[in-house]
Amino acid sequence: MPMPVEVIRSRAFEGVSHGFLGRRGGASIGVCAGLNVGLGSDDDREAIRTNRRLAVEAVARGADLVTLHQVHSATAIAVAEPFPDNARPRADAMVTDRPGLALGILTADCTPVLFADCQAGVIGAAHSGWKGAIGGVAEATVAAMEKLGADRARIVAAVGPTIARKSYEVDEAFLRRFVEQAPENERFFAGGRAGHHQFDLEAYVVSRIADAGINRIDALGLDTYSDPDRFFSYRRATHRGEADYGRQISLIAL
Repeated sequence: MPMPVEVIRSRAFEGVSHGFLGRRGGASIGVCAGLNVGLGSDDDREAIRTNRRLAVEAVARGADLVTLHQVHSATAIAVAEPFPDNARPRADAMVTDRPGLALGILTADCTPVLFADCQAGVIGAAHSGWKGAIGGVAEATVAAMEKLGADRARIVAAVGPTIARKSYEVDEAFLRRFVEQAPENERFFAGGRAGHHQFDLEAYVVSRIADAGINRIDALGLDTYSDPDRFFSYRRATHRGEADYGRQISLIAL
């Protein structure tokens, strides 16, 4: 019997259709085995389409899936209708006030963030790797939500599975980039082997969301790298010398 799709939900979003999905369930086999939804992988196209359908059914049955061509930017766009797979905008966050759209963010170590202002009926989703985070993708998402009538004092956010500090080794130049932006960013780095540091991406993303004026943030604390049965991980696949890697999806819908 096939494994069911696992949906991880946040306590911050009571009554909101949402979910952080990993690799459990799905039709893919091989190194992308499970619920791989990544159009950028070399996985079987039919399996990917099946997985994307299964993901939406598990979170927001009947909704139309909307995904982006993610480019590690701080660009957030408003969405009114789905995009064809071959015409996805190059952006890393999206917001909507339209019922029936499932906003989907793909990750494989980067941080997925979901946002909602239930009173205004406005939701958002962001792909926040280190480049997007330091560039301000969280702030851009909140600003885009406010243009649709949200109030940042009411917005809640949930931070999904991402690579943890214990699994994320970076070099000295990486640390310098963050400290030069703001000296207090040094607190997100712990000591590692000579010339290297361990970066807490989740904590940094949370801090940027908080700096954007969001008061309620639920960080799930789930490490993609160290849990191969549950999550895809680009860094783990690279360390293992695997030729490809899957992507998981995080979804939110009105």
